[in-house]
Amino acid sequence: MTEAQTISARATGEGRLGSFRVNRVGFGTMKLTGWPEGKQPSRETAIALLRRAVELGVNHFDTSQFYDRDGVNANELLHAALHPYPEDLVLVTKFAGAIPPGLTPDGLRQSVEANLRTLGVDRLDVVNLRMGEAVAPAEGSLAEPLTGLAKLQEEGLITHLGISNITRAQFDQARDLAPFVCVQNAYNVAMRDADPLIDACEEAGIAFVPFFPVGGFQPLLTEHLDTVATRHGASVQQIALAWLLTRSPSILLIPGTTDPAHLEQNIAAANIRLTEEDLALIG
Repeated sequence: MTEAQTISARATGEGRLGSFRVNRVGFGTMKLTGWPEGKQPSRETAIALLRRAVELGVNHFDTSQFYDRDGVNANELLHAALHPYPEDLVLVTKFAGAIPPGLTPDGLRQSVEANLRTLGVDRLDVVNLRMGEAVAPAEGSLAEPLTGLAKLQEEGLITHLGISNITRAQFDQARDLAPFVCVQNAYNVAMRDADPLIDACEEAGIAFVPFFPVGGFQPLLTEHLDTVATRHGASVQQIALAWLLTRSPSILLIPGTTDPAHLEQNIAAANIRLTEEDLALIG
């Protein structure tokens, strides 16, 4: 990054989450709670990080009521740091079948009500239906929970729906059940099983939001990333994020961190413009 460049989440323009427009580099709140296992920052640090992210142009935050550990809740931190929320701020939450209260009709309503309460809003911007029990998707019908969420949407409690940790077959099934505006699946430069989903999202005008955006690099790939990082005066993690932004215009990033310097580095990745030579080396 040159001296003339400023750190801003606006550097790569906007992406769409249904009716919302957001800058393509957002923020994931999970790490702020230390959930599921990790070092928990102080409350003051977490609140300062969220406010600093907004100062740097972040207007897309990924959160959940179940991001909660030792009495620290991600939604509550967002509320404490940013409420009343800026007009352009988009809060994306999620409900998971593997985590209580589950995806039954009653469980979905409980989750909606809990997220509304802790975020301090009358309507949830986007709710992702999280399938499976781990990182890897598992085949199975999402008809019942997705139609259940759609009913809550019809009541005016949710603006848009999303789906997460899904297979291509589930993506196709969901297209027939209810409109959705985003897909969240594991994806990074070393983990590319979701390539067909990204292409399908781009074609359909649906956002793709990768979780685990960095990590899992094999030695040869790490060597190539190091080479590209040296060319740009950047870190390997920044190159991995820049690669994702280059991979498809439908990709929106939500890297999380508990460190203020790391926050700025993640957002500064939006300024990196990879060359054809860089992309060929990364593969």
